[in-house]
Amino acid sequence: MIEALRSDEIVQKLGGRFKLCALIQRRMKELVVDGARPLIERDGRTDLELVIEEILQDKIAPTWAVEDPAEDGTDDSVL
Repeated sequence: MIEALRSDEIVQKLGGRFKLCALIQRRMKELVVDGARPLIERDGRTDLELVIEEILQDKIAPTWAVEDPAEDGTDDSVL
């Protein structure tokens, strides 16, 4: 098992297990299906180990950050 997944550090870094899983899946698809290049040296690591290390080194981050609609002044919600 990958040691980084045993602690909650990586889970807390991304804000939850679901977000971690989604980020891993997205990056794995980029590497395996789309043929993207790794952002760190492979050094004999599996694709999953590579993705985990990229997350730990802040080479990749989630892109689904949710903005508060009240901050940009375009809150179209109905009360």
